[in-house]
Amino acid sequence: MLRDFQCLRTEIASPCSTSMRLSMSVFVVVGAGPVGRETARLLAADGHEVRLVSRSGTAADGSVIPVALDARDGDGLAGVSIGAEAVFMCAMAPYTKWPTDFPPIMEGVAEAAEKLRARLIVLGNVYGYGSEAPSPLTAAVPLAPTSIKGRVRTAMWERALAAKVPALEVRASDYLGNGAGSIFTLMTLPSLLAGMPATVSGDLDALHAWTFTKDVARTLVAASRYSGEWGRAFLVPSQHASVRSLSVRFAKLAGIAAPDLRVLSEEDLEALGREDELMRELPEMAYLYRRPCIVDASDTERLLGVSASSLDTMIEDTLRKD
Repeated sequence: MLRDFQCLRTEIASPCSTSMRLSMSVFVVVGAGPVGRETARLLAADGHEVRLVSRSGTAADGSVIPVALDARDGDGLAGVSIGAEAVFMCAMAPYTKWPTDFPPIMEGVAEAAEKLRARLIVLGNVYGYGSEAPSPLTAAVPLAPTSIKGRVRTAMWERALAAKVPALEVRASDYLGNGAGSIFTLMTLPSLLAGMPATVSGDLDALHAWTFTKDVARTLVAASRYSGEWGRAFLVPSQHASVRSLSVRFAKLAGIAAPDLRVLSEEDLEALGREDELMRELPEMAYLYRRPCIVDASDTERLLGVSASSLDTMIEDTLRKD
């Protein structure tokens, strides 16, 4: 660990404002990617004590306590999370290793939440709905995964539901935002911004839901305050645009030439997969881009008070260079 828990407890217990400390809630965020860091920042900005757990001990900002720990260690995670009211499961496994790496992370986080008797809020996505799901998607649509990754995500949610503590899942579509990783940001955007022909998988003109990482964090925080019945999911409010129109908007806001988009065939995808480990993961999820993928998050807006940021805000944040 970056610091042992005894040191962490000393830092938490000291100094100044005992009365303020007693009025705070303690939250633990597992995973220090773009969503985890923003979730921790929002909670800390509300005056709560926040511990951000990752293997590297990444810091979010000065008011968040970073903890270096492998979340697969449920006992260790419970030990550094003493006093937590809720645990946010925002950890991300490598995209190429979801079947092997995600289950033990989810198990460790669920075990820790159970030991702490803390509420469990899981960051998920729409993969579990499967290729035959209706569009628009609602949170009430049954999970029916048709991909390996969808089955992994479904199993993670089932483990959360089986936990002896209240659980909620927040489901996102493809990410936009600074540091966001999605098929579009990994496969299409780098070439587009370099002024080169950009490759796309699927229908260029099918509407697709794009989810802002900061909106995901806002939804997670709002979900943690939900006073209704738990054991349910919320979809993150998103914006909808075709890959073509999104690419054109990126080019305009970046001040570069209109994009030259090239649609990849299934054979092209398979050929790329033989050369690149990450590209090998794309064919099974390509169905998301072959037809409209529309998210109806109206119940999230109504029950949690969260709405989607504008598409331009998402794009500008994606283009931002730290």
